[in-house]
Amino acid sequence: MSLIERTAPTPLARMKPWLTSPWMAVVLCLLAVALFDPAHFGEVSGIAAGSFARTLVYIAFAVLMVAYLKAAGAETIIAQAFKGREIRMIVLAALFGGLAPFCSCQVIPFIAGLLALGAPLPAIMAFWLSSPLIDPPTLLITAAALGWPMAIAKAASAIFLGLFGGFGLKAMMGAGLFRDPLRPRAVPGSCCCKPKSPLSGKPYWRFWENAERRETFGKELASNALFLMKWLALAYVLEALLLIYVPADAVAGVVGGDGVGAIAVAALVGMPAYLNGYIAPPMVAGLIAQGMNPGAALTFMVAGAVSCIPAMTAIWSLVRRDVFLAYIGFGLAGSILAGLAYQVAA
Repeated sequence: MSLIERTAPTPLARMKPWLTSPWMAVVLCLLAVALFDPAHFGEVSGIAAGSFARTLVYIAFAVLMVAYLKAAGAETIIAQAFKGREIRMIVLAALFGGLAPFCSCQVIPFIAGLLALGAPLPAIMAFWLSSPLIDPPTLLITAAALGWPMAIAKAASAIFLGLFGGFGLKAMMGAGLFRDPLRPRAVPGSCCCKPKSPLSGKPYWRFWENAERRETFGKELASNALFLMKWLALAYVLEALLLIYVPADAVAGVVGGDGVGAIAVAALVGMPAYLNGYIAPPMVAGLIAQGMNPGAALTFMVAGAVSCIPAMTAIWSLVRRDVFLAYIGFGLAGSILAGLAYQVAA
């Protein structure tokens, strides 16, 4: 038997990406309803399909925007936030965190490069805390599922959390903590791609004049469209299941009402939930319909985004445990404060 024959992937191995994808989860959820509760199959699939259809225009705009930013190399603008005085860096890092056109894994080499260049840790913490919370696609998906007031509140929470963590860490380092914050190990690379360094160069806004950038635009357009569509399909199916099968009284009893307790519980539940920013808004829309407090809903989304696995992996791989725990602490406290502020404002 030849080497090629011995190492050829088996049919099961070829099917594994599909079997572990959100598409398979969608099929299994709908199949379970069809088999065990056929009376509700039409209602579940109808709710999911309707919600997905209403989001299509947002998906189209989001994928076009991200593809354009990536093809133009707009991430080089973000690197400018880490130049100048430290206070200025913290403020700009918090503001630009939500604008960075990175996937979660690309944040790792970006931050590693900044650390290698000596960028101050408080500014990097500000970027770390704000970047998982919001980006252009997440803003649009949140607006589609929950309305613009909640989307704007989430964007404001991202900026607040970045400032809160950045200046909080600066104060703690001024008091003598975190004197040796970095791990003594090699810098990790990206888990899905090897982007060019975003720390130099300038954007090329007329990307269509360059063949390589046109190719980048096409690849980003296709990959982001597929990514958003598969996760949102799952999100809207889960939202429909919540609306049909989770008793409203149960949700309202845990995270309903106007007290601080509901918001604190939402943070403690949201942080280990590891929901990405695309699947969370439709699920939260279902929870709000079942009686979830809007302030608790915002806290749930913020805490879940801060604790997403790629974001925490980036921090754990680059800094010591005490800095990692500070990130978790800032994220938990900041999400609760953001929820309380939104509850008062609403």
